[in-house]
Amino acid sequence: MPSALPEGDPAPADGSLPESALAGVGSRALSFYVHVPFCSVRCGYCDFNTYTATELGGGASQASYADTAVEEVRLARRVLGDVDAPVSTVFLGGGTPTLLPPADLVRLLDAIRDEFGLTADAEVTTESNPDSVDEAALATLREGGFTRVSFGMQSAVPRVLRVLDRTHDPRRVPRVVEWARAAGFDEVSLDLIYGTPGESLEDWRTSLESALACEPDHLSAYALIVEDGTALARQVRRGDVPMPDDDDLADKYLLADDLLTAAGLDWYEVSNWARRPESACRHNLAYWRGTDWWGVGPGAHSHVRGVRWWNVKHPTAYAARLREGVSPALAREVLDAETRRVERVLLETRLSDGLPTDVLDDGGRSAVPGLVTRGLLEHGDPLVLTRDGRLLADAVVRDLLSAPSGW
Repeated sequence: MPSALPEGDPAPADGSLPESALAGVGSRALSFYVHVPFCSVRCGYCDFNTYTATELGGGASQASYADTAVEEVRLARRVLGDVDAPVSTVFLGGGTPTLLPPADLVRLLDAIRDEFGLTADAEVTTESNPDSVDEAALATLREGGFTRVSFGMQSAVPRVLRVLDRTHDPRRVPRVVEWARAAGFDEVSLDLIYGTPGESLEDWRTSLESALACEPDHLSAYALIVEDGTALARQVRRGDVPMPDDDDLADKYLLADDLLTAAGLDWYEVSNWARRPESACRHNLAYWRGTDWWGVGPGAHSHVRGVRWWNVKHPTAYAARLREGVSPALAREVLDAETRRVERVLLETRLSDGLPTDVLDDGGRSAVPGLVTRGLLEHGDPLVLTRDGRLLADAVVRDLLSAPSGW
């Protein structure tokens, strides 16, 4: 949940949506994202909308947060109307959702279930730091209906974790995975970051091998990005630490793909691998495929049939609006057909399922043969990135969107 919000048109105070967006609600998949904006420590690389204070004032405390977020779930029910619209995926992210008591997280899920219902095979995920849960908490979450947990491992090397301002002991990761399995979670994911200043290729290998030793069902590996306004960006600007090197990042990505593939995990999105097709994160696939989702929480973004909106950023302002019976939505935009087409190219190109060529315009289609010749796209339809293409995914997308007809 990036901290910067875009501009847009003012959102209605009651949160109402155009009839064009409401048409067909219930016939399309619906997801919920719940942003929990609290962290025990703000990591130096993080650009997300998070806060370390337990009490921010104005009713925006950790203790009251679940009640506030439940009010937005009820608002969503009123806005989307009295139609049968069971939710297929729920994702609690942050921040660190598991800083809230597990009973509060279950209460948030119960509110979504009570207002909308869940599909029989609903995927319900919470993110968690390894040091923010114990056996009892994981058992409560599983009993309350959570089906998937994603642990922010990031690295297995203590000095790399220190550079990232991560506070957990890497030796705790295997223990929390074991506790999650014992609680009955069939789907356990680990998140890793590569490219931290000072991280060697062998450090990265250690992290990958440590993660794989836990036998996760899903693994995400993200290149470190130096975001403007973060403590890490200031360190880079002062020359305290080096900027991540593109060649180093490429070597680390290839090592990850080699080791994860050998361990039986297949890529399904440029930065994500799953042990089985059903272990792919269906919630994130909903984003990448542009389906409907409602984002609950300060700064959260939502999308329903081409209408996208985002909430006020600060938890105090968010809580105040809901307390006053006003939608927390700050602004919104109605996406035209061309914008939606461009976003499909941006997102679906990253998937192993690929991008149908009929999404491209004439210029984009004219770029395809050259990208195939250069070994960046597989030959065929849909268009699928090669392994080299995954390394240059952003450049491939630029060519598909910017090539003039006859390129």
